[in-house]
Amino acid sequence: MAGHSQFKNIMYRKGAQDKKRGKIFARLACDIQVAIKAGGDDPYSNPALRSAIMSARKENMPKDNIERAIKNGFYGGENVNWENVCYEGYGPGGVALIIDALTDNRNRTASEVRAAFSKFGGKLGETNSVSFMFNRVGRIVYPANIGTASDVLEAAINAGAENAESSKVSHEIACDVEKFNIVLEALKGMLGKPQSAGLAWKPLNTLVVNDEHAVNLIKLCKLLKSNNHVQQLAANFDTNLVM
Repeated sequence: MAGHSQFKNIMYRKGAQDKKRGKIFARLACDIQVAIKAGGDDPYSNPALRSAIMSARKENMPKDNIERAIKNGFYGGENVNWENVCYEGYGPGGVALIIDALTDNRNRTASEVRAAFSKFGGKLGETNSVSFMFNRVGRIVYPANIGTASDVLEAAINAGAENAESSKVSHEIACDVEKFNIVLEALKGMLGKPQSAGLAWKPLNTLVVNDEHAVNLIKLCKLLKSNNHVQQLAANFDTNLVM
């Protein structure tokens, strides 16, 4: 009986992991399809598609799944009309937040995002209400042990990037969205494969918040990120506690 119970527990955990993995793959496939419909099927001229494919590979999505997603995106093989939506708002302490979502129902997702803001003392805003506080950039991240801060900065400059910021755990390189693919390929030639790469919102300045606001901001960000349709979240305070 003990062995049987252990087998059931293993199968239950495997089933839960497979379900979670399947959900991730479904979301990544949608990312690929939406990117193709918006900017074409050439990853070298479509930064969003390149970023989506890299994310899929990072999650060990099978090559056949990626190719099928590309085919569906190019030929319109999906019946569900997925679309990218950007939500903007203010959280506790006046912190600005931008949420990129992929949804098949704008009204439902907007309602869920609005409810999350309200729960923790924030407010969902109108389009462009906070986006002026951020830049849209290509972001390429390497682990700290890839080299010194000066070496990585020099490589970033030679690759055509705008900036490189180093910490004890990583080097974060920022570049123009239009140059993302060029910079990424150049850096791969100099530093190897990055830890992560994609498009992101980068705040122009960050706010200092008190402990009470920080706690509610963390809870708000975690609730938003738990939404299956939320792809990315950016805030103009120190998000190291959240992301």
